[in-house]
Amino acid sequence: MVAGLAGCGTNAQTPPQQPASPSAAPSPTFDEAALRRKIASLLVVGFRGQTVSSNDWIVQAIQNGLGGVILFDKEIETNAPRNITSPAQVTALVKSLKDASPGGKLIVSIDQEGGQVARLNPSNGFPATKSEQEIGAQNSPAATRAWAQQIVDSLNSIGANLNYAPVVDLNTNPNNPAIGQLQRSFSANVNVVVSNATEEIQVHRAGKVKTSIKHFPGFGTATGNTDFDVVDVSATWTPTQLEPFQQLIRNGMADSVLVAHLLIRQLDPNLPASLSPAVVTNLLRGQLGFQGPAVSDDMQAAAITRRYGLNEAVELGLKAGLDLLVFANQQTYDPNVVDETLDNVVNLVRTGRLTEAQIDQAVARVDTLRP
Repeated sequence: MVAGLAGCGTNAQTPPQQPASPSAAPSPTFDEAALRRKIASLLVVGFRGQTVSSNDWIVQAIQNGLGGVILFDKEIETNAPRNITSPAQVTALVKSLKDASPGGKLIVSIDQEGGQVARLNPSNGFPATKSEQEIGAQNSPAATRAWAQQIVDSLNSIGANLNYAPVVDLNTNPNNPAIGQLQRSFSANVNVVVSNATEEIQVHRAGKVKTSIKHFPGFGTATGNTDFDVVDVSATWTPTQLEPFQQLIRNGMADSVLVAHLLIRQLDPNLPASLSPAVVTNLLRGQLGFQGPAVSDDMQAAAITRRYGLNEAVELGLKAGLDLLVFANQQTYDPNVVDETLDNVVNLVRTGRLTEAQIDQAVARVDTLRP
């Protein structure tokens, strides 16, 4: 399936020379170069290296309109340093990336939750931070603000402007390997989660850093990690898991919402949440009324790649209503992922499976995350 779609995407750069047969649907007319830049602006991509030069593929992608990058401290397989080795080094790296961006509107994103999930940490010269679970146990607005300020100060110091945080999953299953065991949740109590997340988001906003509440529609009951396998939470997920998201959205506290690769058969019997119109369009946008950008979890995660080709997953995600597609380039490293994805989505528009109006809507939403 991947090879077939990828080949189709590659051909998309050269319009067919033969006239369409009478039975073929008319192709939409569009400015392909302009469309490619629009699509590029919807992608956030990971890359290797602590420095970059003008010849690097990531720099060239940024110059051609890539929406953003995601920074990691370590390679997931080898634990070798990836993008961050010291404050001075990563600050210079971010400046080089931003300098390549037309208009300086590059999204520089990172997972800086606190505790064990903090890409800026003592091993690379940044302060240690408490976990959300520790902060939730204190449940003190002043302590939460001080903790959040420490996180924002580190982000501001390097020039990052989008933090994939806070986690607002309920700590329903403390043995959850993706959430509970890593102390990533404030609490099992909805009110504790919402109040502490609100404090954290307000501090980020004061520091001009956007946030992404995660992992919609609720990861707290899981017994697996979508980074490594498909996780079906149908037997344990309940609508209570939605309540933190619902309250934060209603209170205007959601800059963006990150959608998980969870299978919840009550919501969609076949598709994971991230690729499901029932979840992204009907539930998140319709029922919960969220009008901002919907962000994908890593599109190269095992939960996706074991069931779908990348091109198929991108098509399903955009049709579902995702706006910002994240490619961590960790579990799979593909320097061609930007060009391949642009070819794929241009072909989707050309063949009428997506419309340019849908792309334009996504661009408008994602633009709200730009500095």
